[in-house]
Amino acid sequence: MEKGNSFETILYEEQNGIGILKLNKPERMNAVSETMYREIQDVLKKADIDKALRALIITGSVLKKNDREKQAFCAGADLKDHSAGKRDYTQRREYILLAHETTYQIYHFSKPIIAAINGPARGAGAEMAINCDFILMANTATIAFPETGLGTFVGGGVTSHLPSIIGIIKAKELIYTGKVIDGKEAAAIGLALTHCPVNDLLDTAKRLAVQLSEKAPLSLNYAKAMLQNSRLLDVKSALKYETEAILSCMETEDWHEGINAFMEKRTPNYKGK
Repeated sequence: MEKGNSFETILYEEQNGIGILKLNKPERMNAVSETMYREIQDVLKKADIDKALRALIITGSVLKKNDREKQAFCAGADLKDHSAGKRDYTQRREYILLAHETTYQIYHFSKPIIAAINGPARGAGAEMAINCDFILMANTATIAFPETGLGTFVGGGVTSHLPSIIGIIKAKELIYTGKVIDGKEAAAIGLALTHCPVNDLLDTAKRLAVQLSEKAPLSLNYAKAMLQNSRLLDVKSALKYETEAILSCMETEDWHEGINAFMEKRTPNYKGK
């Protein structure tokens, strides 16, 4: 897979089975563009079939200027591009569909994805984050859905995902008012898994990714597929899916490895087959 500076708007690297994708337009607070969406999709498609990759982290690059650092996860859509009025109706629709395809791919990525929010996450940035499996936030980072204050509307499945994560009343508060919350409050309401100092954020995300990478990949794939669709299933359908998943797992080498490792009191060495 392409890595590092092979991309125009992102950076990508792999470390011991963990992918790290950095949104990389720090001079624009990592605001999204068509190019960024396409490059994110390119990474997701290739990472999804990379059997050596066990988990993915998405975070933002940092602007370093005059011996100072300006943190940003993603400021949302690049309003400078939008305000230029260069897109007609068809182009605007294509842009929205491109954004939605990206968040859809994040949500249905077969392996765990962690959003490590190091700075402001707004609009499209917040939408990408809530489509990840976990959100980790720096204490000083903030997240918000400012669309009602800009005369537009949320996207990326926010109206479906956010109520299921934090409850309908809190979701209404954040979407209706555009309230900005920091890492501590996001963790308190269950939007973020945890919060920590910004200098510890990436290491915290890596530790979680490593913990996930040590589990049986096929088992995690089934778990994610099931939980991502849990709102659409009744109990009877869930039980049917679980039955087939259990039987499929029991046909794998990893199932035997897990049982043997348990009996031998050692760490299992899962290979995803």
